[in-house]
Amino acid sequence: MIRTLKFTACAAAVLALAACGNNEGGAPGSQKARTGIWAAGSSTVFPFATRVAETFARNGGGGSAPRVESLGTGGGIQAFCSGVGPSTPDIANASRPMKQSEFDRCVENGVTDIVEIKIGYDGIVVATARTGQSFNLELNDLYEALAKETPGADGQLGANAAKTWNEVNKALPATRIQVYGPPPTSGTRDAFLELGMAPGAKLIPAVAAIEKQDKTRFETVAHTLREDGAWIDSGENDNAIVQTLTR
Repeated sequence: MIRTLKFTACAAAVLALAACGNNEGGAPGSQKARTGIWAAGSSTVFPFATRVAETFARNGGGGSAPRVESLGTGGGIQAFCSGVGPSTPDIANASRPMKQSEFDRCVENGVTDIVEIKIGYDGIVVATARTGQSFNLELNDLYEALAKETPGADGQLGANAAKTWNEVNKALPATRIQVYGPPPTSGTRDAFLELGMAPGAKLIPAVAAIEKQDKTRFETVAHTLREDGAWIDSGENDNAIVQTLTR
């Protein structure tokens, strides 16, 4: 039995295939058979996986097109690692590598023959409406605007009190800090934290000093976003997030 993990990260993308089981639910031999391939996971990978599924069916893949679901990277891997058989996805689409904790869960549930295949690269974009004001953001601006905790005048971490962008950087517009982005289950969110927030945190001396003393604490500080409305979890649908710019 070979299972696959398909992953597209900000740096790389992976695909994983699992053999389909013959039963669904219950004890071996008592489950209903499932035909066809089932893939679930990243909303970023979803459009590409859907096109591949359609092409596969059109070119003689047999039967209907494979089932493709957009559950988010975390949701797809969770379903993938739930067990082997027709009641779980054969492919996990992901926009980041599998975490050790996720791999351990796979092993616990008998999902051990995992093949990881890189399929491409994607990027993280911080966008504003075309009709909006111009933002010339630096990475440290992202951290100081969106981190749950930021250093105060005394250099000690405390609740982020910035309300407008010019409080973060006087060169930025005096508009309310409000950013729409993916939820914690999203691989795109993980990539944003790793490629945007963490590097931005390292540009803040008081936060960079934490990394030298305690890397685990630094990662927690750098990867924890505000929960006061400045950052708004907007679901797994990337297009829906983009559409908020035109409303």
